[in-house]
Amino acid sequence: ELKLGKKVNEGKTKEVYELPDIPGCVLMQSKDQITAGNAARKDRMEGKAAISNTTTSCVFQLLQEAGIKTAFVRKQSDTAFIAAHCEMIPIEWVCRRIATGSFLKRNPGVKEGYKFYPPKIEMFYKDDANNDPQWSEEQLIEAKFSFAGLTIGKTEVDIMARSTQAIFEILEKSWQPQNCTLVDLKIEFGVNILTKEIVLADVIDNDSWRLWPSGDRSQQKDKQSYRDLKEVTPEALQMVKRNFEWVAERVELLLKTKSQGRVVVLMGSTSDLGHCEKIKKACATFGIPCELRVTSAHKGPDETLRIKAEYEGDGIPTVFVAVAGRSNGLGPVMSGNTAYPVVNCPPLSSDWGAQDVWSSLRLPSGLGCPTTLSPEGAAQFAAQIFGLNNHLVWAKLRSNMLNTWISLKQADKKLRECTL
Repeated sequence: ELKLGKKVNEGKTKEVYELPDIPGCVLMQSKDQITAGNAARKDRMEGKAAISNTTTSCVFQLLQEAGIKTAFVRKQSDTAFIAAHCEMIPIEWVCRRIATGSFLKRNPGVKEGYKFYPPKIEMFYKDDANNDPQWSEEQLIEAKFSFAGLTIGKTEVDIMARSTQAIFEILEKSWQPQNCTLVDLKIEFGVNILTKEIVLADVIDNDSWRLWPSGDRSQQKDKQSYRDLKEVTPEALQMVKRNFEWVAERVELLLKTKSQGRVVVLMGSTSDLGHCEKIKKACATFGIPCELRVTSAHKGPDETLRIKAEYEGDGIPTVFVAVAGRSNGLGPVMSGNTAYPVVNCPPLSSDWGAQDVWSSLRLPSGLGCPTTLSPEGAAQFAAQIFGLNNHLVWAKLRSNMLNTWISLKQADKKLRECTL
């Protein structure tokens, strides 16, 4: 058991405690309580703490494994998890794919069901006394908030806005295999007191989103089913609880995928092994199995085609990567004899590379194997193919895009500060 320190904060549905034995961390303890309308409606729901903790832990694990920076550390018990201690930024970020709820009241004339492409981002200042008023980016910047020594300026606001969209899209994609539509999402960010960086914090549970099975509002499984109650009766609360349990059971499936896939790297000789190992290492970052084989389409075409047939025969979706220097026969021969994707990734030398690359670029008609010179690029190409049907791979790709954007944004801010 953990030794609890002082209570740092208490909200409507959770309590936050310091952990003296784990510096820089806190315990997020959920309550068996459900509220609506800034606690204008409040009821005890037996078992809600465990349901919410399961949902939050699975969602944060999914996002963290994808590469999103979060405060989540680990699930501690049925009703609590350990998180990095953050100073919370008092803004609720909302991302919407479908217009419904309060958006319709604030935007008369917009019909329920209107879809936003890209998703629509809104922010609300956390102020119960004033019913959490909507804020603009300019208001947030001009507030000049500072948390854990980090001043919230334009760069930080842009990072939170871009992160909100990426997080929504990852969760939206993850719910699709369950035939569930993620309508909208509410999240919060904090500044990690140790690293001084902005991370996704607080919780993401069934209070945080609208979730419509089969895209049908009448089947809603989120907290809206509690908000819509005309009268709160024991029977009505049991119906709401069943909805929450339904979500908690299925949210665990977000961490898995039924989709299979692998990359098979064919090298002309073991002299290209170093180049191929880089492809395999990059595939591992996306969670994609990768096998290395040696075969020459020039010196042993029958063996090359036999290896090809070996991977075609077991039914596992496969992307072939052809690694051959000098005259690349592997890629074109494979492309002409399989319906599976083939990508060339030739290891070009400094002396003849400019000439050798044409054997990968100039192909006979009817062949379609693209060429990338980067081993990491070949792995990413394969990941983008598998990501079409594998939400876990897609989530890593989407997270990589976000983190690259954030690193550029932060580098620009640092350079401008040095110049000034």
